[in-house]
Amino acid sequence: MRLKGFIFDLDGTIVETDYDWSRIKNEIGTGGQPILNYINQLSPVERQQKYQLLEQYEKKATDQARLKKGIKSFLEFLRQKKVKIALVTNNSWANTEIILRKFNLSFDRVLTRESGLWKPSGLPIKSIIDYFQLKSQECAVVGDSLFDVQAAREAGVNHIFILTEEAGRFSGYPVKVFPSIPALQDFVRREYFQPS
Repeated sequence: MRLKGFIFDLDGTIVETDYDWSRIKNEIGTGGQPILNYINQLSPVERQQKYQLLEQYEKKATDQARLKKGIKSFLEFLRQKKVKIALVTNNSWANTEIILRKFNLSFDRVLTRESGLWKPSGLPIKSIIDYFQLKSQECAVVGDSLFDVQAAREAGVNHIFILTEEAGRFSGYPVKVFPSIPALQDFVRREYFQPS
Protein backbone atom coordinates (compact mmCIF):
# COMPACT_ATOMS: atom_id res chain seq x y z
CA MET A 1 0.00 0.00 0.00
CA ARG A 2 1.36 3.40 -0.98
CA LEU A 3 1.53 5.98 1.77
CA LYS A 4 -0.04 9.34 0.98
CA GLY A 5 1.07 11.45 3.93
CA PHE A 6 4.19 11.80 6.07
CA ILE A 7 4.07 13.75 9.33
CA PHE A 8 7.47 14.74 10.70
CA ASP A 9 8.64 15.87 14.11
CA LEU A 10 11.15 18.76 14.10
CA ASP A 11 13.80 18.59 16.86
CA GLY A 12 15.81 15.38 16.69
CA THR A 13 14.11 14.40 13.43
CA ILE A 14 14.52 17.16 10.82
CA VAL A 15 17.34 18.85 12.75
CA GLU A 16 19.79 17.80 15.42
CA THR A 17 19.32 19.97 18.51
CA ASP A 18 20.93 19.82 21.94
CA TYR A 19 18.32 19.68 24.69
CA ASP A 20 18.94 18.45 28.22
CA TRP A 21 15.28 17.73 28.87
CA SER A 22 15.75 16.37 32.40
CA ARG A 23 17.58 19.55 33.39
CA ILE A 24 14.94 21.78 31.76
CA LYS A 25 12.06 19.90 33.41
CA ASN A 26 13.85 20.10 36.75
CA GLU A 27 14.45 23.85 36.43
CA ILE A 28 10.86 24.52 35.36
CA GLY A 29 9.61 22.20 38.12
CA THR A 30 7.23 20.05 36.08
CA GLY A 31 7.07 17.28 38.67
CA GLY A 32 7.31 14.68 35.92
CA GLN A 33 4.48 16.09 33.77
CA PRO A 34 5.01 16.94 30.10
CA ILE A 35 6.37 20.51 30.01
CA LEU A 36 3.60 22.16 27.98
CA ASN A 37 0.83 20.44 29.95
CA TYR A 38 2.41 21.66 33.19
CA ILE A 39 3.03 25.26 32.07
CA ASN A 40 -0.44 25.72 30.62
CA GLN A 41 -2.19 24.90 33.89
CA LEU A 42 -0.33 27.64 35.80
CA SER A 43 -1.59 31.12 36.65
CA PRO A 44 -0.98 33.68 33.86
CA VAL A 45 1.99 35.33 35.64
CA GLU A 46 3.69 32.04 36.48
CA ARG A 47 2.95 30.68 33.03
CA GLN A 48 4.71 33.64 31.43
CA GLN A 49 7.77 33.17 33.67
CA LYS A 50 8.04 29.45 32.90
CA TYR A 51 7.55 30.01 29.17
CA GLN A 52 10.37 32.59 29.20
CA LEU A 53 12.66 30.02 30.83
CA LEU A 54 11.69 27.35 28.29
CA GLU A 55 12.14 29.80 25.42
CA GLN A 56 15.69 30.63 26.53
CA TYR A 57 16.66 26.98 26.21
CA GLU A 58 14.77 26.65 22.92
CA LYS A 59 16.39 29.74 21.40
CA LYS A 60 19.88 28.46 22.19
CA ALA A 61 19.12 25.01 20.74
CA THR A 62 17.51 26.56 17.64
CA ASP A 63 20.53 28.80 16.99
CA GLN A 64 22.80 25.73 17.14
CA ALA A 65 20.50 23.39 15.15
CA ARG A 66 22.13 21.22 12.47
CA LEU A 67 20.23 19.76 9.52
CA LYS A 68 19.96 15.97 9.64
CA LYS A 69 21.94 14.27 6.90
CA GLY A 70 19.71 13.09 4.08
CA ILE A 71 16.54 14.97 5.05
CA LYS A 72 16.42 17.20 1.96
CA SER A 73 16.83 14.19 -0.31
CA PHE A 74 14.08 12.30 1.54
CA LEU A 75 11.63 15.22 1.41
CA GLU A 76 12.33 15.62 -2.32
CA PHE A 77 11.76 11.88 -2.84
CA LEU A 78 8.37 12.13 -1.10
CA ARG A 79 7.40 15.17 -3.15
CA GLN A 80 8.26 13.32 -6.37
CA LYS A 81 5.93 10.54 -5.22
CA LYS A 82 3.14 13.13 -4.68
CA VAL A 83 3.10 12.48 -0.93
CA LYS A 84 1.76 15.20 1.39
CA ILE A 85 4.37 16.24 3.97
CA ALA A 86 3.65 17.97 7.27
CA LEU A 87 5.57 19.14 10.31
CA VAL A 88 4.17 18.78 13.84
CA THR A 89 6.29 20.18 16.66
CA ASN A 90 5.84 21.16 20.30
CA ASN A 91 8.32 23.97 19.59
CA SER A 92 7.17 27.55 18.97
CA TRP A 93 6.33 29.04 15.58
CA ALA A 94 9.19 31.56 15.98
CA ASN A 95 11.82 28.82 16.37
CA THR A 96 10.26 26.64 13.69
CA GLU A 97 10.28 29.52 11.20
CA ILE A 98 13.96 30.22 11.96
CA ILE A 99 14.84 26.58 11.17
CA LEU A 100 12.70 26.42 8.02
CA ARG A 101 14.28 29.61 6.67
CA LYS A 102 17.82 28.73 7.72
CA PHE A 103 17.73 25.39 5.90
CA ASN A 104 15.31 26.39 3.12
CA LEU A 105 12.72 23.77 4.02
CA SER A 106 9.01 23.77 3.21
CA PHE A 107 6.07 21.58 4.19
CA ASP A 108 2.48 21.37 3.00
CA ARG A 109 1.29 22.01 6.56
CA VAL A 110 3.08 23.13 9.75
CA LEU A 111 1.61 22.83 13.24
CA THR A 112 3.40 24.33 16.26
CA ARG A 113 2.37 24.59 19.91
CA GLU A 114 0.53 27.85 19.20
CA SER A 115 -2.20 25.68 17.64
CA GLY A 116 -3.11 24.59 21.18
CA LEU A 117 -2.48 20.97 20.12
CA TRP A 118 0.70 19.22 21.18
CA LYS A 119 2.17 15.78 21.62
CA PRO A 120 1.90 13.28 23.32
CA SER A 121 -1.77 13.92 22.47
CA GLY A 122 -2.79 12.48 19.13
CA LEU A 123 -4.83 15.60 18.29
CA PRO A 124 -2.13 17.44 16.27
CA ILE A 125 -1.50 14.32 14.16
CA LYS A 126 -5.25 13.80 13.67
CA SER A 127 -5.62 17.46 12.71
CA ILE A 128 -3.05 17.03 9.91
CA ILE A 129 -4.65 13.82 8.64
CA ASP A 130 -8.06 15.52 8.52
CA TYR A 131 -6.59 18.59 6.82
CA PHE A 132 -5.18 16.42 4.03
CA GLN A 133 -8.45 14.42 3.91
CA LEU A 134 -6.55 11.19 4.32
CA LYS A 135 -7.06 8.07 6.44
CA SER A 136 -4.78 7.25 9.39
CA GLN A 137 -3.61 4.06 7.69
CA GLU A 138 -2.48 6.07 4.64
CA CYS A 139 -0.08 8.14 6.75
CA ALA A 140 3.25 7.71 8.50
CA VAL A 141 4.74 9.55 11.47
CA VAL A 142 8.50 10.14 11.61
CA GLY A 143 9.96 11.13 14.96
CA ASP A 144 12.59 10.41 17.57
CA SER A 145 10.76 10.22 20.91
CA LEU A 146 8.13 8.35 22.86
CA PHE A 147 5.88 11.42 22.53
CA ASP A 148 5.90 10.84 18.77
CA VAL A 149 4.98 7.19 19.26
CA GLN A 150 2.17 7.99 21.71
CA ALA A 151 0.73 10.75 19.50
CA ALA A 152 0.84 8.57 16.38
CA ARG A 153 -0.84 5.63 18.10
CA GLU A 154 -3.56 7.81 19.62
CA ALA A 155 -4.25 9.20 16.13
CA GLY A 156 -4.57 5.65 14.75
CA VAL A 157 -1.35 5.76 12.70
CA ASN A 158 0.32 2.35 12.37
CA HIS A 159 3.31 3.37 10.25
CA ILE A 160 5.61 4.85 12.91
CA PHE A 161 9.26 5.41 12.01
CA ILE A 162 11.74 6.40 14.71
CA LEU A 163 15.19 7.88 14.06
CA THR A 164 17.65 6.94 16.78
CA GLU A 165 20.83 5.01 17.38
CA GLU A 166 19.36 3.74 20.67
CA ALA A 167 16.93 1.18 19.29
CA GLY A 168 16.57 -0.47 22.71
CA ARG A 169 14.59 2.50 24.03
CA PHE A 170 11.76 1.53 21.70
CA SER A 171 11.71 -2.25 22.16
CA GLY A 172 8.17 -3.38 22.87
CA TYR A 173 6.64 -0.53 20.85
CA PRO A 174 5.02 -1.14 17.42
CA VAL A 175 7.56 1.01 15.58
CA LYS A 176 10.36 0.61 13.06
CA VAL A 177 13.67 2.13 14.18
CA PHE A 178 16.29 3.53 11.80
CA PRO A 179 19.80 4.84 12.56
CA SER A 180 19.64 7.46 9.80
CA ILE A 181 17.37 9.15 7.27
CA PRO A 182 19.04 7.44 4.26
CA ALA A 183 18.25 4.07 5.90
CA LEU A 184 14.63 5.16 6.39
CA GLN A 185 14.39 6.39 2.79
CA ASP A 186 15.69 3.06 1.45
CA PHE A 187 13.09 1.20 3.51
CA VAL A 188 10.22 3.49 2.44
CA ARG A 189 11.18 3.21 -1.24
CA ARG A 190 11.37 -0.59 -1.01
CA GLU A 191 8.22 -1.16 1.03
CA TYR A 192 5.80 1.46 -0.27
CA PHE A 193 6.91 2.76 -3.64
CA GLN A 194 8.15 -0.18 -5.65
CA PRO A 195 6.53 -0.38 -9.11
CA SER A 196 3.84 -3.08 -8.98
